[in-house]
Amino acid sequence: MSEDPVTAVILAAGEGRRLKPLTNRRPKPMIPVANRPLLEHVVEAVAAAGIDRIVLVVGYRQERIRNYFGDGDDWDVTVEYIEQSTQLGTGHAVLQAESAVDDSFLVLNGDRLVDPSIVARICDRIREGEYPAMAVTTVDRPREYGVVSSDGDGRVTEIEEKPEVPVDTNRINAGVYGFSTAIFDAIRETNVTGELALTATLNSIARKNSVTAVPYDGRWLDVSNLWDLLTVNAGLIEEGNGAGSGDPALGDSVTTAADVALAGNIRVGSNVTIGGSTAIGSNATIEANAVVENAVVFPDAVIGAGAVVRDAVIAGNARIGPNATIAGGASTMVVGDAVHRDVDLSGVVGDNASIGVGVMLTKGAVVGDGVRADAGVVIDGRIESDAVVRRG
Repeated sequence: MSEDPVTAVILAAGEGRRLKPLTNRRPKPMIPVANRPLLEHVVEAVAAAGIDRIVLVVGYRQERIRNYFGDGDDWDVTVEYIEQSTQLGTGHAVLQAESAVDDSFLVLNGDRLVDPSIVARICDRIREGEYPAMAVTTVDRPREYGVVSSDGDGRVTEIEEKPEVPVDTNRINAGVYGFSTAIFDAIRETNVTGELALTATLNSIARKNSVTAVPYDGRWLDVSNLWDLLTVNAGLIEEGNGAGSGDPALGDSVTTAADVALAGNIRVGSNVTIGGSTAIGSNATIEANAVVENAVVFPDAVIGAGAVVRDAVIAGNARIGPNATIAGGASTMVVGDAVHRDVDLSGVVGDNASIGVGVMLTKGAVVGDGVRADAGVVIDGRIESDAVVRRG
């Protein structure tokens, strides 16, 4: 088997509209979980699999990605950048990398977290000349993804994106692919734009030739909706993948669960309780007597004295006032036309928002960037960015 170097192309150009307001100021792959961007977890998996050349396809808010990863030296890889100026879907994104590869290559999504093992296995397949190849995993809710049908020889026969009718398999497209350069002509021949373009191309190839399904049962963490951030954050911390640096400044009588990730330069006041599955970003402040549990707190955020923040995401430089409450518990959230019930997310507060003293967020409240909420108000539903919420 050839050991020729393989390039990994990582798709990181998307905006992530379902994750607003968190993607107003950063691309989806740069949202932090366990105190590191989603994309960094993907880059680390690729590097751990022995790949040392990465091409990042960037677009929306790309400067955040370029500034963070630079030339890739901190990860012992070489990082190059290709721009997808208009986000026309995954197939179109792959097509942008044509000038950067001249042999077989991998493609990964910048927001789906996998183990290095599946990256290495796909590498082995394409080195053996077995492509296209795609990783296939199993999930509890397959209809939310690309459902994969295959024959008895492990060949993909169809990929159906988010089917509306019940399915008889829980096998889905895991978002890790091995291609030869022939994929570029195949994408053009499909002549489909939009987010399903790569799936359409693979379906066309499956009908004419063959697409190899590579079974995978390792870590597979996906962020499609706001509440997925808490699930992924908790999973990474449990695995020991939470990032922390330096010694956080902890006050007296601070209670900290075992499964938390505390970044450097954070300040925690006395009698604070930090419950499990919580990540506190760098330079954040948790004031005295506050309770933070099952939460993702971005860098530079402030949780005021006596505040309660459970099952929530607090974005960068947001301020939660003293005695404000995000009580926690399952909620009902509306995304587009879809209603999601019993969602494990109680509230989201966007970047630079200021939540006043004693404010209460009802379950499922989403507060936009730069919102100002007066003391004592009750926030219900979704508040658009830069709004002012007053009493009465």
